[in-house]
Amino acid sequence: MRKKSNAYKVDDENINNLIHELSTKSCSIENEAFLREIYVSVVKLGMEVCDKGDLKLVNDALKELRYSFKIFSPHRNVRKVIIFGSARAKTTSSEYKMAEEFAQKLTAKGYMIVTGGGPGVMEAGNKGARAGREFALNIRLPFEQKPNPYISEKNKLINFKYFFTRKLIFVKETDATALFPGGFGTNDEGFEVLTLMQTGKCRPRPLVLMEPQGSTYWADWRRFVNNQLIKNGYANKEDLKIFCTAHTADEAIAYIDNFYKVYHSLRYVQGVTVIRLNRIISQEKLKLLNRKFKDILTGGEIKMSAALKEEVDKGEFPELPRLVMHFNMRSYGRLCELVNMINQAD
Repeated sequence: MRKKSNAYKVDDENINNLIHELSTKSCSIENEAFLREIYVSVVKLGMEVCDKGDLKLVNDALKELRYSFKIFSPHRNVRKVIIFGSARAKTTSSEYKMAEEFAQKLTAKGYMIVTGGGPGVMEAGNKGARAGREFALNIRLPFEQKPNPYISEKNKLINFKYFFTRKLIFVKETDATALFPGGFGTNDEGFEVLTLMQTGKCRPRPLVLMEPQGSTYWADWRRFVNNQLIKNGYANKEDLKIFCTAHTADEAIAYIDNFYKVYHSLRYVQGVTVIRLNRIISQEKLKLLNRKFKDILTGGEIKMSAALKEEVDKGEFPELPRLVMHFNMRSYGRLCELVNMINQAD
């Protein structure tokens, strides 16, 4: 019999018993504690919240997240690239053509792509992608944003009511971000990813500003960032290492490919930052990393390691080599630099 937890509960033991019984019958042992807390939160909402609108918001958001997890979970072993850009880009525009080429070449290399599901650059992404290799996360609006006709598998089209749940899935379920020229929405999505990376709420990932032929969109944007954000101290110069600019689809794909050439993934385990690698790096490279990035450590050195116990217990790529270090949890631009140096040839 599974043991009941007393950490998080309601002030009614009969209800706690019902929650325990329901949680034990709803999921596996390893997930039971999380599901039980969800049930407790739902009961607390019922007891504490009288506003019908508040409950409707929670209900709709939870349903959107549940369905998104269901759709993406079978494909989480495949790297995915999110494509952001203007819904108003014309089919004859350079950004539309670049996005179509980018999606076609990415999916030919085995990636999957994710778009916002609407017209313009999003349509170009779905149009260029190989059949079955794309997702579309549409937002329900009273104007402009209807699903484009190039989504090959309708079960990979998810319609969202809320921007915040949609944006969460954009980042959670992808491994790279490509930003094409666009309006307020594109800038909102781009700055969100930048903020998440700058603050460590998002793991290091390739973030590429796609500058099509004849465009100065991102060059002008970068001047603004330099002249206003960096010069006034609103952002650090090292934060510019979080992203790069690409002028062709091939250049962007090469950057994404190279980002995952040696670097595999990152997680934090009880104060230790673990960087998983696709292969062991040389001792010379390790010494170089320690010389170059001593400033982002709170102590000790960057060391090679086998999988930590917590990773082994959860089956998180135990076969891969690792780097472990005491990262200061602050210098995320420098952390992206470290990843780029890991990927450089010896």
